[in-house]
Amino acid sequence: MIELAFIACLSAEPSACERKSLVFDDVSAMTCLMGAQPVLADWIGTHPQWRIARWSCQSLRAGGQEA
Repeated sequence: MIELAFIACLSAEPSACERKSLVFDDVSAMTCLMGAQPVLADWIGTHPQWRIARWSCQSLRAGGQEA
């Protein structure tokens, strides 16, 4: 499993940030890296009050959750 981990900050309050993640079981880390920007753009489309501060793809660690 691959986790697309990202930090999302409120647009109205940039210091209010949260760690979020999306989990994929059928992609490689390279596929995650190559496809992350459109996935994050879709996430922003449904969460317009947030902005993405940074993101990374990594193997899922124990206790990971979906955003």
